[in-house]
Amino acid sequence: MAEDLLDIGEVARVSGVAPSALRFYEKRGLLASDGRNGLRRTYRVAVLDRLALIVCARTAGFTVAEIARFLASGPGDVELKARMATRARELDDRIAQLTRMRDSLRHAAGCDHEPLVECPDFAAAIRPPESPASGTLLDGSTAPPFLGSR
Repeated sequence: MAEDLLDIGEVARVSGVAPSALRFYEKRGLLASDGRNGLRRTYRVAVLDRLALIVCARTAGFTVAEIARFLASGPGDVELKARMATRARELDDRIAQLTRMRDSLRHAAGCDHEPLVECPDFAAAIRPPESPASGTLLDGSTAPPFLGSR
């Protein structure tokens, strides 16, 4: 039925994915067109769900090859599951970093400390959790001041 099909322009408009990316994903086997309407590729409406998964995986940092493997794999693909677990940990680390960044910006927006970089609360907000605030390092040496920590 023609009403169950979308042309490439409609898929691009609804999904926010450029037609060139749709053609690329099709060439790489991630998407399949249903045929053509004149010179324009057509896709079943269900392609939008598959495309949403592809976009999500790309945003999470997976390569096109990894996504193709994911789309074709079964529950027994131990190597792929390990890669997914690793990527999830990497995303957790990135989320923690971005959270610290957001917190430091929120603090800085209302901080009256002069100069801002010497504000202990600002320094604490941007310091990685594994970074020593000051004092003794693991090797026993003394850490230098970090952004005003004294």
